[in-house]
Amino acid sequence: MRSCFRWGLLAALQAVMFGGVAIAQNHPLVFERDGRVISLVPYAPNVLRVTISTDKTAATGGPGYGIVATPSAEGWTHERDAEGNDVFRSAQMVVRIAPGDQPNDKLPQPMPLDALNNQLREHYFGGRPNPYAPHNDAVLVTAADGKPLLHMRTWTMAPERAEVAQTDTATEKGYRVAAIFDSPADEHYYGLGQQQKGWMDLRDHEIHCWHEYSAIGGQDVCVPFMISSRGYGLVWDNPSKTTVDLGFNGQNVWSSEVGSRVSYFVIAGQTSDEIYEGYRLLTGVTHMLPRAVYGYIQSKAIYPTQQQILDVAKTYREKKLPLDVVVVDFLNMTKQGELDLDPKRWPDPAAMNQELHAMDVRTLLSVWPHFAPGTQFYDMLLNKGWLVHTRDGKPDSGTFKDAIGPNIDTTNPDAAKWFWEKIRDRYVKPYGFDYIWLDETEPDVDPAKDVFSIGSGTRFYNAYPLFHTASVYEGFRRDFGDSRRVMILARAAYLGAQRNGTVFWSSDIISTWDMLKRSVPAGLNFTASGLPYWDTDIAGFFSPAIPAGYHAAHKPLIDGSDVRENIGNYEDYPELFVRWFEWASFQPVMRAHGERMHNEVWSYGKQAEPILAKYLKLRYQLLPYTYSVAYQSYQTGAPYIRALFMDFPADPKAADIPDEYMYGPAFLVAPVTEQGATHRTVYLPAGCDWYNYWTNERVHGGQTIVADAPIDTLPLFVRAGSIVPVGSEVQSAQQSQTIASVRVYPGASGSFTLFQDDGATYTYEKTGGSVTKLMWDDAEHQLKHEGASAWAGTDESVVQVVGR
Repeated sequence: MRSCFRWGLLAALQAVMFGGVAIAQNHPLVFERDGRVISLVPYAPNVLRVTISTDKTAATGGPGYGIVATPSAEGWTHERDAEGNDVFRSAQMVVRIAPGDQPNDKLPQPMPLDALNNQLREHYFGGRPNPYAPHNDAVLVTAADGKPLLHMRTWTMAPERAEVAQTDTATEKGYRVAAIFDSPADEHYYGLGQQQKGWMDLRDHEIHCWHEYSAIGGQDVCVPFMISSRGYGLVWDNPSKTTVDLGFNGQNVWSSEVGSRVSYFVIAGQTSDEIYEGYRLLTGVTHMLPRAVYGYIQSKAIYPTQQQILDVAKTYREKKLPLDVVVVDFLNMTKQGELDLDPKRWPDPAAMNQELHAMDVRTLLSVWPHFAPGTQFYDMLLNKGWLVHTRDGKPDSGTFKDAIGPNIDTTNPDAAKWFWEKIRDRYVKPYGFDYIWLDETEPDVDPAKDVFSIGSGTRFYNAYPLFHTASVYEGFRRDFGDSRRVMILARAAYLGAQRNGTVFWSSDIISTWDMLKRSVPAGLNFTASGLPYWDTDIAGFFSPAIPAGYHAAHKPLIDGSDVRENIGNYEDYPELFVRWFEWASFQPVMRAHGERMHNEVWSYGKQAEPILAKYLKLRYQLLPYTYSVAYQSYQTGAPYIRALFMDFPADPKAADIPDEYMYGPAFLVAPVTEQGATHRTVYLPAGCDWYNYWTNERVHGGQTIVADAPIDTLPLFVRAGSIVPVGSEVQSAQQSQTIASVRVYPGASGSFTLFQDDGATYTYEKTGGSVTKLMWDDAEHQLKHEGASAWAGTDESVVQVVGR
């Protein structure tokens, strides 16, 4: 083996055998082994990048799109142990690189065969050595105490498939790259974006990590970040189509369709939140959204006129039902790509927004990235090369009609700037629209045969959503500074897209009970991917085809006979809407949408409306709590809808529960996903007691109970030791809301950080807003607080100790 270091590190290596020496700040450690190059770059004591290639330039190059962190080797040392391993050590991680010249008895080998068997096989299958056989450059990562985290055994670089090579326009040669890791039997995996197959634990599944609108169950979205129950996260640094096979034959195999290297980051953490802090360091912060967005967003496909939008908002106010945002969905323009509003249907958008703003209602406007031939900007975009196109330069409209046209290529910085400026000057400034819905962000035209400004669609298949959402976010920040928080709704994501003020949603799913059931773990794995803001179209988008003689499996719990005009013969749809709405009141963002004639809370019958109103008001009562846990996501990068593995890693039963989760530190949410059900089993994790939110009954953890779930009840439990601030009744999250009560659930000591600010600007990034730390001492049975004053009355008038 040849082993050498660049940047003057060779002398340091030769001077040490068993004593560690510090690694030069911001300089990678690079090994060369018979044409193979291994580069290690620390970013923090618990974050390390591993890059391996047969090309030195690729191995030593910077990370790909989505990564914004700067390398830092502070606290890292290097040594060589008695077995010849190169050992890299920090206070939180130890990384061992196996020698490159290990004898065969130290390498993985199949079971032996007799000489005759080997001879026969050699005759038929033998020949030249395979130059693309796996390389045995093993990398073992452990915690500082020696606990194994991740063990890469081998890696490969093989020529890309012929059909892939035909679409890859890169000047450098492309390879299919892969790495193989150990998969111990007790290891569980989460994240990797959105898979709507019903999985929670991803072990024993093959994950197609690429954007696919028509995937079974609903759109797949690729965020190549996985978190393991063993205490590490892995960021796979490759935006091409990537397949991840987890747990098969004791191995995890990560394989990307095209690249020039194997590149990944390992993030160690004693808790899941420490891992998310590492992901935040690498890819950027999750900014606070406007406070209005934490309230309720009313939408349907579509409100086609200005008057309908106003009528909906006015009715919410007349009924004294909370509302913060209404949505102007697509098909609002005269032609796709004109970037206008049809004046026949939108005669005075500025006046509409002024009237809505006077009611404390904001607007979310859908702006598609498509430009139809013949529209006013098309020729300019075509001539500048700003449309996504095939290799021959022809704009790619996919299977869409010409009336829709191709996507703008916002990976081009000039096109991205132009796109934002048109949104600003045609919608935001003249009309006063508040937030932007960027639909079709996959892009929805399959880019495999296309060319982006950054390179081939094959090589950068998954990266478009990062650039497209950044075009609007960065434009807002550039032009409005800190004065105006950004909210973008988008359908696809990638590493780092959380820093673009973006809410992601589960795409155009079908309105069925099956989809409700699958949506819960889909959302939990998406937020586990380091992107805290995710929601669904409440009760689905597309209606299924309902047979003429359809009847629900069980007698519907909501009688929809008074709204047949709206639901047709889908007799249990009002029940589905109610159950989905109950769950949505505990999603990061609560938004109703879908292809229905009417979609407001009064649209599903007299029996449904009071239940929907109950949960809508509950959403607003809990705004001080929700807003505060969202602030924690800003500070740490960790999600606040949390699969149970995050908070109960020591409880093996919590590893694979797909239909329960924590909403912040206090609430355990157990949605009802079965039609006709009035009870459901709920597992209460071990290590604490729990309170039934509705009855205040205290129950021991570590057991499965049967929870009552009549149609107006979402099974909801509160962890002992929790502190829950409750707000006064308001019609909008933008109205001044006082702390009406602080509920304490005894049985353990606990704390909660209450955060308050103006809800509209980025001032909190500089001043930190108003922070009050609440502390419950269970032994003294007393609530204490420090920091900003949070309520006007005495503690005795506000604090409510449950069970007292």
